Amino acid sequence: MILIYYALLLFELVLFARVLLSWFPNIDRSNPLIRMVYDITEPVLRPIRSALPQTGVFATIDLSPLLVIVGINLLIRFIF
Repeated sequence: MILIYYALLLFELVLFARVLLSWFPNIDRSNPLIRMVYDITEPVLRPIRSALPQTGVFATIDLSPLLVIVGINLLIRFIF
């Protein structure tokens, strides 16, 4: 059970790193470390991003990381 908690926490940290990386548009995405962050988080973010409407504020701001972080925190509170 504690392993699940740490896995969710680690994923949340990797997701936070991706959010921070998005603030630097000129960063080299072919860097292996950055590529790993994107490869880990994209399978979770892609379905949520496609489910959000593409109009209004959703067209300019990607809220999918925020929704995933909220979901992880709710899951942690529900399980533990």
